[in-house]
Amino acid sequence: MRLLSMSIAALIVASSISIPTPTLANQDQLAANICNYVASDDKNRLRKKLKESRVKLRNIYNGVSCNGDSLLRFAMKNGANAVGTFVAKRLPASHLGKTESDGLTVAAWAASNGHSASEITIAINDRLAGG
Repeated sequence: MRLLSMSIAALIVASSISIPTPTLANQDQLAANICNYVASDDKNRLRKKLKESRVKLRNIYNGVSCNGDSLLRFAMKNGANAVGTFVAKRLPASHLGKTESDGLTVAAWAASNGHSASEITIAINDRLAGG
């Protein structure tokens, strides 16, 4: 009986220990790094940084803004086709079809801003079509 109560006590103590989450400064640094990799069209470094940070692109996409733009818009503006197509292929179609702060989806924004023929827009449309 004493062993059982000690085991329960140990379990309670172990479950109350929390693993620290990244600080706000670390999150800001991660976002800055991601924006730099998008701007320089460095897909390999972006993949490495995401893996090192143990984050999935789909989980952070909505929280990362580069110069006020989503990652995909920022990639299109910077001609970062390798990174942009990588991002489009990693996001679920539900993310790609959402309207952003200006009421436009990424594909609609691309069409209205002269990016309808970009590799990124083609990758987005392929994802939305189920491909």
